[in-house]
Parts: sequence; structure tokens; C-alpha cells
Amino acid sequence: MGNFAANEGLSVFVILVWLGINAYLFVQFYMNFLTERWFYTRVLLGDALSWARAPAACLNFNCMLILLPVCRNLLSFLRGSIQCCSRTAARQLDRNITFHKLVAYMIAFHTAVHIIAHLFNFEWFMGAQLYRNSSSLPFVLSQIGTGDNASYLNPIRTDQTNPTIVMFTTIAGLTGVVITLALILIITSSMEVIRRSYFEVFWYTHHLFIIFFIGLVFHGFGRIVRGQTATSLLENKPSQCADQFESWGKNGTFCPKPEFAGNPPMTWKWVVGPMILYVCERLVRFYRSQQKVVITKVVMHPSKTLELQMKRKGFRMEVGQYVFMQCPCVSQLEWHPFTLTSAPEEDHFSVHIRIVGDWTQGLYEACGGDKNETQEAWKLPKMAIDGPFGTASEDVFGYEVVMLVGAGIGVTPFASVLKSVWYKHIQENQNVFTKKIYFYWLCPETQAFEWFADLLQSLEGQMTEKGMVDFLSYNIYLTRWKETEAAHFRVHHEMYSNCKMLGVFLCGPTQLADVLEKQCLSHSEAGVKFIFNKENF
Repeated sequence: MGNFAANEGLSVFVILVWLGINAYLFVQFYMNFLTERWFYTRVLLGDALSWARAPAACLNFNCMLILLPVCRNLLSFLRGSIQCCSRTAARQLDRNITFHKLVAYMIAFHTAVHIIAHLFNFEWFMGAQLYRNSSSLPFVLSQIGTGDNASYLNPIRTDQTNPTIVMFTTIAGLTGVVITLALILIITSSMEVIRRSYFEVFWYTHHLFIIFFIGLVFHGFGRIVRGQTATSLLENKPSQCADQFESWGKNGTFCPKPEFAGNPPMTWKWVVGPMILYVCERLVRFYRSQQKVVITKVVMHPSKTLELQMKRKGFRMEVGQYVFMQCPCVSQLEWHPFTLTSAPEEDHFSVHIRIVGDWTQGLYEACGGDKNETQEAWKLPKMAIDGPFGTASEDVFGYEVVMLVGAGIGVTPFASVLKSVWYKHIQENQNVFTKKIYFYWLCPETQAFEWFADLLQSLEGQMTEKGMVDFLSYNIYLTRWKETEAAHFRVHHEMYSNCKMLGVFLCGPTQLADVLEKQCLSHSEAGVKFIFNKENF
């Protein structure tokens, strides 16, 4: 239980608070539209009114949140600010994409409820116009404002139309269709099978969020849902006047015709702050992309793995961090994340790139990977770098015993860690708390990772020379990860028999992460705390 609280407690608390706010907003706004001001609107629409407005409030809240987890410069700043106070809190920021997805699912859910409720609303609006009976309160309400159109309740002004036409000829209807289509395309293209196989589709479609937010801001300007004005409520109280609707406005009656008005648009108040933050985020990214990056060395490793060593003025990194890279000659718009494989102590920063898609193939060719002769320096492509950004691996030296688990290309963050370990021991850095590192590497074949295998052999030799044979223990499994083999992965007693705290760092598939986390949490020996950090790919 202690391990679970240490690893998941804050995340669970944040999710519960988020769900609680959603539930509160839904109930609060549902009840708000059961008040006297909306009595006549409910005569036309029934409960569908509240079912449309409650999810709209939740949509405002979640659309306010959706951009924040992808403001990576903001998150990097927050991570650095709070890390000195609480590593647990800082670690939650590494789950930003998970939270981004949860918020997106919540937006999709409330959008569906909102749309279904409004489909019923438009049918009730249309039905009130078609049922032309002056003894029917819905029809009488629908005729208010027919002459001068100054104060009306029913947005469908005639029985000679249909809801579809109204949908495409009103601000609310048109923007609603646009933002719904944008949302459908964004969510469907974000499915893992699309994201992995057709990354460009995911990348470009995701930028429909611009259209989504523009439509969202203007969606409420049509003021289709209307309620009785405060002044009208003083003169025409529904509890007293609803039954006398046939005599409204006639001589000798104390009940004038009610007047109606729509609520002022509120969505922009919810989203303007995050939108400004995101614009600032993009400006920071643009500024960084204009800083000169020099490729100092290009290494072509076996199985089409490209190593780029680069320099940029003022670039500072920590172990396990990553950068976003753009190569304008390959694509002017695409940015891709790559883990840094260099150590902070080195005079350059480097990345290792597997050639597995159109963008990486284009970069490979631009760097001369498809040519036999050496590429001249002036012919190397121009690169833009945004970052570096923090990950959970930054905390690796804060634990007495460390377990590193990498699967396939997930080994790259630990290249930086292992290199830095060596430099720190050479420099006799007293801030290194780590006494033992266990490293596990699962890969189907080693050809594509010979560069990393060479690094391990080099470190092993150097550690032997310094009499530190027991500091680094590594195991390499030449096998492709299968979920059916999950039960065979075990956290060995040797790792935690002589320590009070063990930090576990994983970069690999979700299935492996889930199994390893369960293994860690199942060991609750007295005095031993497992801190689990994962970076899924």
C-alpha cells in the first residue's frame, strides 16, 4: 500500500479532483436550468434543455484544460521549479500526455451528450411551430416576436423550414458542425494504429484544434437557447401567468407577453487564458527554432541507425531529457521528439535515430546516409531544435539503488544516464547518491544497437579499471517483447535486500510497463520503497 501511495497517490488524487469538478459543474448547471427563468423554455424543450446546457459547462472546463498538458515549455519550467520541493509532484508532470488524452475523452463524451440533447431540442422547436394551435402554450410561445423579432423564444421562426436548414444558417449550428467534424478527425487520427503507421496524418490532423477553438469561441454568439429576462420575470411570473397565456398582453390582464434573451457567450472566458499561454508557448518554440544548430558529426550505424552530434549556443541538458527536431529540407512543419543520448558532461548533444518512416528516411538521405562517400559539412541539412525537456529519468541519481529497463529503441534514455554515471565517478562527484545500477535491455536483435552495446562494453572495462566491478550489472535479452511472456519478468530480491529506496526507470511498451509496475508494487518488504518511473513509447 505504501508503494502504491508513493507512486500513484498524487495521480489518483488529481484524477478524482478533476472528475469531481466535472460532476459538480454538470449537476450545478443542470439545476440552474430548472429555475423559474427557464420555465417557458422548458415548456418547449422539456428536460433536454438541462441535458444540453450541463455538458456545455463541462466542455468549457475541459477545453480550458486540454491545451495545458501540451505546453511543454511551461511544464518544463514547472518541473524544474517544484522538483526541489517534491519529486513526487514533479513526476506527475511526466504523465501530461495521459492526462491530455483523458481530457480529450471527456470532451468527446460531453460533446456527444450535448449534440444528442440539441437534436431533441430542435425537434421540439420545430414541433412547436408545426402544431399551430392557439390553445397550445408551446405554439403561443413560438409566435412571440414573430412581427418585430425583437424578443423571441423559438429560434425556428416559421413552419416553412426544417431543423437541418436552421443548423447550417445559424452561428451556433454552423460552428457546432465545424467543431464536431474537427473533433472527430482529431480523435480518430489519434488512435495508436494511425499514430504509429501514419504519423503525418496524426500530425497534420491534430492541428485542426485551431479551427476547433475558433469555432468554440464563436459557438455561443448566436444565443439560440433563450430564457426570460429579469425585467419580464417581475411582470410575468410563470407560476401566476403560465395558465393565462391566451390573454397575454390583452386589455384587462395583468400578465404581459414575456420577453426573452439569450445568455451572453461565456466560453471565451474559459479558454482565453490557456489560448494565450499556448500562443506564448509557440512563440518560445519559434524563437528556439531560429537559434543556430551546427551538426558536428554524423555516424551511420548498422541497420540504418543515424547518430547526429550537434552544438547550439547556450544548450544545457540533464540525463534522460529529449528534444524536438525539425529538418526544413524534409518538412517545414513536422517536429519529432528524440531522446538525447549524450551526457551533460560532454561538449555536444546527440541523438540516435532509427530510420522507420518517411521523415526519418528523408533525414537519413539529407545527411548522406544513402551515399558511399563522406558528406561534406556544408552540405549537411539545417536543423532546428526545441528543448531540452525533462522526463522522469532526470531523477535517476537521487536513489540508492536504480533499476533501468529498456525495450528496443527505449534504451536511448539510458545511454545518457550510463555515460553520465561514468563522468561523475571520474570527476568524483559527491552528489551521486547511487551505489548500484541494474540494467535490463530487451531487444529482438543487436545490429541496430551496436552503438549501445559498444557503450556497455566500454563502461564495463572502465569500471573494472577503477575497481567498481559491482557498480553496474546488466542483462541483455535477445527477444522480442511479448505480452504472454510478462509473467516471466521478475524483480529479484537481490536488488532491494540492502537498500531503503529503489528507483525503477522504464522506457518501453505499455504492456511491459504495466507488468513491471505490478511487480514493483507487489514487493512491500519493510523499509523498502519502490519509486516507479515510466516513459512509454
